[in-house]
Amino acid sequence: MFVLVEIPEGSQNKYELDKEFEVFKLDRVLHSPLHYPADYGHVPSTLCEDGDPIDVLVLTTEPTFPGCLIKVRPIGLIEMEDEKGIDDKILAVPVDDPRFSHVKDIEDISQHILKEITHFFEMYKALEPEKWVK
Repeated sequence: MFVLVEIPEGSQNKYELDKEFEVFKLDRVLHSPLHYPADYGHVPSTLCEDGDPIDVLVLTTEPTFPGCLIKVRPIGLIEMEDEKGIDDKILAVPVDDPRFSHVKDIEDISQHILKEITHFFEMYKALEPEKWVK
C-alpha cells in the first residue's frame, strides 16, 4: 500500500492536495499549540464515506515532506468521528525502514506513543469553532 504524505510530522500547518491545480495548498493552520505526531497523508485513488481518501498516519524515523510517496505496512486502525462523521485513521509504518521491520501490529508500538497520537487527535480541533473530534 502506498501513502501520499500531505503533512510532515512536527507541522502545525494542514496541507491538502488541490485537485484543480495538482499541488499542495495550505488548508489551515492548527488553532492549538499541538503539532502532527507523525507524517499524515492518504491512500491515493481511494474514497471513504465522507468523500475523502483513506487517511493514514505513518510513523517515520524522520519527517518527510508534502508529496512524498511512501510504501507502508498498515498495523492498526484509530477509530474516530468528527463533525462530518466517521473519520478513522490507519496507522502504518514504512516498509523500507529497517527500524520498523519488527513492527507488524499496533501492539508493537509503545503505549506512550499511542497515547500521544490519541491525545493529538482528541485535542487538535479543540480551539476551532464548530469543530470537534471523538
